[in-house]
Amino acid sequence: MEAVLIHLRGAIERGEYAIGDKLPSEAELCRRLDVSRPVLREALRALQAMGLTQSRTGKGTFVIASSVEDPTFGDFTASDLLEVRRHVEIPVAGYAALRRGPENLDHLAHLLERMERETDTTAWVAMDTLFHLAIAEAAQNPVFRRVIEEIRDALARQSAFLNELGGRREQSNREHRAIVEALVDGSEHDAVEAMSHHLDRVETTLTDIVRPPRTDSSTEGGPEA
Repeated sequence: MEAVLIHLRGAIERGEYAIGDKLPSEAELCRRLDVSRPVLREALRALQAMGLTQSRTGKGTFVIASSVEDPTFGDFTASDLLEVRRHVEIPVAGYAALRRGPENLDHLAHLLERMERETDTTAWVAMDTLFHLAIAEAAQNPVFRRVIEEIRDALARQSAFLNELGGRREQSNREHRAIVEALVDGSEHDAVEAMSHHLDRVETTLTDIVRPPRTDSSTEGGPEA
């Protein structure tokens, strides 16, 4: 999928597909690139999340930008989402460390164990959003949970994007465990530091994905079979 994405993104950024152009049909792209339709569709979803294309029902996929600036997840851009997460989730982690009850810790420990065993990305992403909701619940303030609920779809889309293109799952599991350990210890400072580190890594991975890919002879002619 990454090879297909790099190829299509490169073609758009080189101007082979200009703004307003319609990409070839899925069947044609599968034939040209020698890939399955599920692989192609993953790459097309990633292009759309990057803000390069837009899918129009019954009409196809159209180029809407010539370069990646700020990926969009649902109703929110990555930069807007991260800004809000820093202002909400970091202090929430601190409150959770001070206010969590035994049931909150049990729930988080159970979620963490399931996430560390999970191999299916879709299932893991669903639990990832539940994990962040559980942190908000542990802060014992219903407004925090409502805020996370409001951005839950965007969080899931971002999580899937980072896992598909940035291989974030194992690293994220380690970061989640550090957050839970801080909550178990009741350390506001450690919880804040652990959540800050987690969001720093999210931002770094996003930046690495958005940075223009290196092109070479293997990508210019399409992905290898």
